Amino acid sequence: MPRSMTSFARREVQHPWGTLSCEIRSVNHRYLEASVRLPETLRAIEPNIREVLRKQLSRGKVETNVYLRTETSEHTDLALNQGLADKIVNLAEELQQQLKNPAQLNPLDILRWPGVLTTAEVDSDTLQEAALAIVHSTLEQLLESREREGKELKQFIEQRLEGVAQHVRFVHGRLPEILESHRQKLREKLDALKLEVDEERFSQEAVYVAQKADVAEELDRLEAHINEVRHTLQQKGPIGRRLDFLMQELNREANTLSSKSMASDTTQSAVDLKVLIEQMREQVQNIE
Repeated sequence: MPRSMTSFARREVQHPWGTLSCEIRSVNHRYLEASVRLPETLRAIEPNIREVLRKQLSRGKVETNVYLRTETSEHTDLALNQGLADKIVNLAEELQQQLKNPAQLNPLDILRWPGVLTTAEVDSDTLQEAALAIVHSTLEQLLESREREGKELKQFIEQRLEGVAQHVRFVHGRLPEILESHRQKLREKLDALKLEVDEERFSQEAVYVAQKADVAEELDRLEAHINEVRHTLQQKGPIGRRLDFLMQELNREANTLSSKSMASDTTQSAVDLKVLIEQMREQVQNIE
């Protein structure tokens, strides 16, 4: 089952000590290119996150962002930074001596000073474990999204592929008639010129022209490529590169079919073939 390389996932989890959120977005890319952005307190787990991405994804440009917002609540342990508080008090008392009628020092003003009140630090192992857990769950969400879009891409390709198969069957059915029609037109031209024709030479020339215009091999190869695309779409794991190669082969045969065409309807079929193949090729670029 194909998976799309284009997707986005976001998760957010509340903890007593704060909120962890994770965003992962991916777009199509020839190889796997992962970038990870973390708060400084979580920098140590970056290799772990990259390893998780490498195991789960094979292609795509993937951006992973983890955000941490610590919070204070009634359950948060607060502590006084005594050294900083003493310095603030001493400086305030020195300043009061220089002022006339100074206002009384308010303890709440001191507590509001940045760094005077501190919260108990979250255990590093606990924080890292929680961060890895949210990355895993966000990645699962991303994979589910990529699989859903991959299913839609598969349906799109199968529809176009059936259109290609119909054109191949049409040209296959018209081939004997086209060759006979060309032989008949050649005979009529010679008759109109009232030329004496060597039948053996005429037959040789007719065979030569028929060989140049014969596209049976190209049609057979187109059918083989169609079957291989259908088979590949049923495979598990990354299939994007193989599908891209098959699109190139389909396009090659369609070009040859167009160059050998001897009738307007088969020429139109060749053009329609190339349009359908190009539509598939554009979507294949998004498949992992």
